[in-house]
Formats: sequence, structure tokens, C-alpha cells
Amino acid sequence: MKKKVIALIPARSGSKRIPHKNIKTLKGHPLIAYTIRAAIDSGIFDAVVCATDSADYAKIAAHFGAEVPFLREESISSDTSPDIEWVSWILKILESQGRSYDIFSILRPTNPFRKAETIQRAWKKFISDEKADSLRAIEKCGQHPGKMWIVRNERMLPIMPFYLNDTPWHSCQYAALPQVFVQNASLEFAWSRVISEKKSISGEIIIPFESEDLEGFDLNSPVDWTLAEYYASTAANLLPLINVQKN
Repeated sequence: MKKKVIALIPARSGSKRIPHKNIKTLKGHPLIAYTIRAAIDSGIFDAVVCATDSADYAKIAAHFGAEVPFLREESISSDTSPDIEWVSWILKILESQGRSYDIFSILRPTNPFRKAETIQRAWKKFISDEKADSLRAIEKCGQHPGKMWIVRNERMLPIMPFYLNDTPWHSCQYAALPQVFVQNASLEFAWSRVISEKKSISGEIIIPFESEDLEGFDLNSPVDWTLAEYYASTAANLLPLINVQKN
């Protein structure tokens, strides 16, 4: 039986470092439009739903093809609200309306360079492993945690006090150290059952999905935005295609 799959696009209105980041214009379109169209064009999802607390955001999301069946409650829309709160909330409401989904994906609008092809590649990897709870996008760490420190009482202590032969990691060349990955905000897939069974959106058995090129680029600061504008201006096909006219 074909599994029912939903894309969830979180779009809070309370961004502080880049005000109204999710609807800020990047190369002629609101930022959120690129994620909505990539999700729809991937052909994977039975529904593409935007989870927002803003009526204005909801109108923009709907214009570009996402559903916004209800607004996200204020109590689960702060900058410290964990993902499991709003994911569980929205899936439960949809289920109460007779709309149940076996699998959900979180696609954050702060990753405009993630395309339909990226989602398709991740989906193929996720669905091929029946034992997995979830899949999460990762990328190699730019700065190795083996070279990171904490400071206590005017003394430095390595976060990872490991050695390679007799040399501490913090004194080794980057290339000699074990590869370490950091999660990025590009995408996640997970079985909906994981939420009720394991009280988590990722579970314990997680498939790594290594992002390529700009797929994992996340917009968090004004500097990130400047870089995104630069990247978007360097080539015509870096961003997902938007085939919906602006309002």
C-alpha cells in the first residue's frame, strides 16, 4: 500500500536577526516560495502544509501552492518551541479531520537552494531502509569540534580530549581527524509513528543524508542573506523554479 506523505513547512513570524525572514524577497520572490515549490515539484507529497502563526504569511504561502488549514497556536510558536510540539499538534488536528499521514517531512523555508531533486534523492534513500526511524540532512563540519574548547577559571579545556597516536586532536591537522558532521536545516523525513512511540521527531535509527553544494545553506543572519543574494545572482538555476506569478 502506498504510504501517505506530508510536507510540513514551518514559518514563524517572529524572526529576530532577519525580521520577517520567511517572506523577505530573494531574487524576486518571498523566501518561503522556494521551499513550497520545491516540495510540490518533487511529486512526493500528498499534501504540502505551511505551519505559520501569521495570517499574512498564510496568504503568501497559499498563493504559492501550500495549504494553510489553520494558524499555529502562539504557545508553540516562540523561538524556543521544540519542533515536536508543533509537528505533533498539526498532525493530530489533521488526523481529527480524517487526514492521517504515515510519513512527514520538515522542509524549512530558510534553505532556498534545496531543490525538488534534493528532496527526491533524500526520499529515495529514506524509503529504501525499512528499519530506519528517520532521515536527517547533514554536512561536514567547517570547524572540527576536536579543536574546540571551554574556559573554566581562566583555563582552557578541550571539549573532545582525544588523541591520535600520542597527539591531542586539537594539535592535529584537520585532514588527519575523523570526519564529523553537523545537522543542517535542509530537510528531514520521519515515520509519524515515531512521535507517539518514541516521543521524538527523529527516533533512534537515523539515516544520514549528506547535502551537496548549497543544498544545506541556511539563512540565519544578515551576512547569510547577503551571501544568498550573491549566490542567487551568479547562476540562473541555483534556486528552485517559481512558476507562480507574484500577487
